Amino acid sequence: MGEKSLTIFIISIISLLGLGIVMLLSTSVFISERSDVYHDVNRQSIWLGMGIVLCAATALIDYHFWYKSRWFWFVISIVALILCFVPPIAQPANGSSRWIGLEAFGLGFARIQPSEIAKISLIFVLAGWCSKYYERASEIRCGFIYPIIISLIPVTLIAVETDMGTAALLICASLVLLFVSGSNIKMFIATASVSVVVLSLAVWFNPNRLERFIAFLDLEAHKTGFGLQQWRAQLAMGEGGFAGLGLGEGREKLMYMPFAHTDFIFPMIGEELGARATLSVVLIFVLILVIGVSISNSAPDRFGKLLGFGLITLISLQALLNIAVTTGCLPNKGLPLPFVSYGGSNLLFCLAAVGIILNIYRQGHEPVVDPDSKLLEGHRTLPRI
Repeated sequence: MGEKSLTIFIISIISLLGLGIVMLLSTSVFISERSDVYHDVNRQSIWLGMGIVLCAATALIDYHFWYKSRWFWFVISIVALILCFVPPIAQPANGSSRWIGLEAFGLGFARIQPSEIAKISLIFVLAGWCSKYYERASEIRCGFIYPIIISLIPVTLIAVETDMGTAALLICASLVLLFVSGSNIKMFIATASVSVVVLSLAVWFNPNRLERFIAFLDLEAHKTGFGLQQWRAQLAMGEGGFAGLGLGEGREKLMYMPFAHTDFIFPMIGEELGARATLSVVLIFVLILVIGVSISNSAPDRFGKLLGFGLITLISLQALLNIAVTTGCLPNKGLPLPFVSYGGSNLLFCLAAVGIILNIYRQGHEPVVDPDSKLLEGHRTLPRI
């Protein structure tokens, strides 16, 4: 992959970040309970600054560091997920226990979602596992059952938080990574089928999720209840047409659309900037996916290939699910649009993932191979992703 592709990759990320700040300025100032109309913009700017610093740091850190410390980050993420249920550290909101406060670190103004740490740390572990046991990838026990059990630990905790969207995202990304690494295809299909059944049962026995699913089937009939967000989102997209109403001229953000600046910022883009902008966002994410996979494939070893592929899969799948939800193609799951939606935790760890991918690119073009490292064994025979 050439430098032009890398430039396109970086410009794509910067474009989404810029769009996110612009749309946040346009939508968040209408949140009536804020005394400071720029409260969310200022806070997001702080997170963006920290994210850029973290991106630069992870771009400079040798990505093999994440292999060596993968279990440390995994344990930290599990502890953080457990803290979501421990008051007063836990800060539940909107019926979910997804956040913990950062007062102990002098950041009383902020809170963080441990599920974001769990997503990236699980990719570390799975990429490390599949690169270490690549010769046994086709074995059912070592190549599939063990890594699935590892994945279910954070997925279960996240699901208990009632964050079913992130749980579904994480199990999908895990299965894709195992499939690419060469795991047993029959077990992959069986587990994917079981996952669908388990998710269906989780929705069936959760009244809130069941109501959301029923509302999804007929948004018009539930436009004042659980279908409100998706119904208003479709109105916003329709009102915007191809050219949009103009930046700042959207109507749905005027307290009609709940959380317009977070999970449902994509329809706000459609309303104000039009279909040409929303289609451009989709194209940008496609470019990020294609170039990200190409960067991963250029890594000098198996761990780098799987790590890069896993991280770019997380970002791309999350974007796909958000766009599908906000356009009414999937039931409401509450996932932010990467780099664009308001939310510090997701922005921080998406930028950290971008930094790691950039480090993989650098080492892929200036490979340093340690012949004594077991991690690098077999990298010459790895099928292209």
